[in-house]
Amino acid sequence: MASKYKIGQKVVIAPVKNQHLSPRDSGLEPYIGQVGEITDYHWINPNTAVGVFYIYTVRIGTGHKKVVLHEDELEACLD
Repeated sequence: MASKYKIGQKVVIAPVKNQHLSPRDSGLEPYIGQVGEITDYHWINPNTAVGVFYIYTVRIGTGHKKVVLHEDELEACLD
């Protein structure tokens, strides 16, 4: 399974739908709706039925702030 997003691609940080709030979600709130750029990604295979999933390093705006996000916390930027 290939990654959904590529390095250099613009993305929008989005809230996860149908998921209970956790401490991780509260750290995401300040970034929701902001545009960022994928700077790196890694895949993880937890040896479960879920299979491989990806996490992405995203640089927010034009600054140097970087956050690590799951694939379901991102949407492609159409600008």
